[in-house]
Formats: sequence, structure tokens, C-alpha cells
Amino acid sequence: MAEDLKKEGTRRVPRQERAARTVDALLEAAADAFAERGFEAATMTQIAQQAGVSIGAAYQYFPNKEALALALRLRYGDDMDARWTALIEEQAEAELPLAQLAERLFDMMVDLMTSYPAYLPLLSVPLGFRRDDAARNKLRQRFAGLFRRYNADLSSDEAYRIAEVMLQVIKSLNPLYAAAKPKDRKLLVAEYKGVIAAWLAQRLVS
Repeated sequence: MAEDLKKEGTRRVPRQERAARTVDALLEAAADAFAERGFEAATMTQIAQQAGVSIGAAYQYFPNKEALALALRLRYGDDMDARWTALIEEQAEAELPLAQLAERLFDMMVDLMTSYPAYLPLLSVPLGFRRDDAARNKLRQRFAGLFRRYNADLSSDEAYRIAEVMLQVIKSLNPLYAAAKPKDRKLLVAEYKGVIAAWLAQRLVS
């Protein structure tokens, strides 16, 4: 039997599949550790133990916890891009009012932060993380295209600029949300929704 196969239960699991499982287990354990204890307090030993792998095996995949944090940020970024894309496509098809667009934008962000408790703690970790410029530009172009459906008189540059400013404002929610007490977060999000809804209406309603 090939060396890259290993007996597991009643079937043989390819090495590549085992490696993917190990990576997923380490990332899940790291996310739990960063969310519960913070990045600085979490250790590779604790993460490996929680993932059910040896510390040696953990280091084979991730040389340090910074590498784990970066891999998580990349995963979260990919998921966020997928959510943005789906929202834009659904909004364009349904042609919902701008107030509902603002609602959905921030509901999506809150759902993302709820789904990934390590998302906010990792934002303050200096990882040199930056989304690919092409991907960032593509997202802004998609929003620009959506905005021109609301106002056909907008130039491409104007629509792109509105998209850029809007995404920067949405991004500014992150540190405020992280610092806010749980009981104040819903109020904070409501303020942001109101700001974006009013601003989009002023910029997009012809």
C-alpha cells in the first residue's frame, strides 16, 4: 500500500486529507484560544493540546502563533469577501431600498464577528496583514456597479469613491465595537446604520 495512506478506523485516509484535518484542528483551537485568552496569553503548547496534536506536529504546519493568527485572518477575509459578494448580488437583484442595504451591511458585519470570536482580538495584532489590492479593488468596483443601479448619473469614479468611503466607514466600526460593552453594541451599530443610510440616500438618490 502507498506510504501516503494510513489506516484510520475502517478506511485509509490519504496524507493530504490528514494534513488538512490537522490544519483545521489547529486553526479552530487557535481561534478558541485567541478569543478566550487573547493573542498574547495564548501559547502554541495550549493550542496543540486543544487540537489534539503534538507540539512537534503543530510546528510542522505553523512555526509560531503569528502564523496561526495570519492564517485565521486570511480565512476571515475570504469569508468576508464571499459575504460581500453575495450581499451585492442579492441587493442588485432585489433592488431593495438603501435603508435596507445599510441594515444588511452592518448585520453582516455583526454576524461575522459573532461567528468568529477571534476576529476582533486579532485586529489589534501586528501581523503585516493586508488584503490583496486586486481583491480590494474588485470589491469596490462591485459596490460601485451596485450604486450606479441606484443612480445612473453617477460617473464610474464617483461611484467608486462612494464605495471606498463607505467601506472605510464600515471598517471603523471594528475598534469601537470591540471596546464597547455588550449592552452598548446594538446601539452603536444602530448609529452606524443611520449614518450610512442617510449618507447613501443623499449621494445616490437622483
